[in-house]
Amino acid sequence: MSADWKQRPEGGGWFAIWLIRNIARYGGRAVARVLLYPITLYFLLVRGPERKASRDYLRRVLGRPAGLPDVARHIHAFAATILDRVFMLSGQMERFEVRIDGLEPLHEQIDRGRGVLMFGSHLGSFEVLRVLARQRPDVTVRVVLDKAHNPAMTQLLDALNPEIARTVIDAGQDGPSIVMAIREATDAGALVALLVDRTHPGQPSQPATFLGDTAHFPVAPWLIAAVLKVPVVLAFGLYRGGRRYDLAFELFSEGIDMPRQHRQQLLAGLVQRYAGRLAHHARTAPYNWFNFYDFWQTDHANAPQPDRLAAGTAGSDRLAPRRGA
Repeated sequence: MSADWKQRPEGGGWFAIWLIRNIARYGGRAVARVLLYPITLYFLLVRGPERKASRDYLRRVLGRPAGLPDVARHIHAFAATILDRVFMLSGQMERFEVRIDGLEPLHEQIDRGRGVLMFGSHLGSFEVLRVLARQRPDVTVRVVLDKAHNPAMTQLLDALNPEIARTVIDAGQDGPSIVMAIREATDAGALVALLVDRTHPGQPSQPATFLGDTAHFPVAPWLIAAVLKVPVVLAFGLYRGGRRYDLAFELFSEGIDMPRQHRQQLLAGLVQRYAGRLAHHARTAPYNWFNFYDFWQTDHANAPQPDRLAAGTAGSDRLAPRRGA
């Protein structure tokens, strides 16, 4: 994403998020969902850059020009998943109908006891993976999250479940500290979840074809996976309307090996393969994409520079903390 988009304020502000949270908690989900319509209208009328980004994405995924009703449906789906996070983080997963696919391969990797990296995206709801707590109460789920981004939302939702908040690995740390924290978690047999579809200013990225055009994806998650040598599983929690979600798991790799001499070629292949799976699921749930910014970097002034990948991969060995350090 561009630096300009990352600095945009949270829509509606702290008070609006606090209000919807308390109505959800004390008025119930049915009452709270009525408020999704004025929230949708607010974003549709006031947030021009997000509206433009929505149109651009929907045009690509739907294969036709997107009108205001499409954009409104897109924003409404986003607001609905944010609302449902209140209930999911409060431990009220029984409110939802969650259909799960690909659970057995995930169980097989977990049962090996060496930890698992779960790669998610801003497609659908990543919080729905907490249904795993009912399937595998013996497994600890740790989420890597940038606490500094969307601070009001983070603070309010963390207040719903302090126990979950304590398990978060802060992505705002320096690279080696993040890797050390992830390594400690996987060594303990935890499932560590990361969102891997969004690049940030100044970070190394890799171009890949996504929905018919070139987009940039971060390389750090793949370098971390190569360092830790643990299984990588993709997770997609797709919102299907009402209280229905589909949760799909796909075994991506039982362990990524990335020799230095082939690193750039292997990275390109991994990222392209991931982009293909992301595009597949985006087409099955087109209104679930929640990256409301210029994802394809059509504003070339904000596009990642080609030499960033080389710079990132050349120094990637420094991401690997020594055993016992």
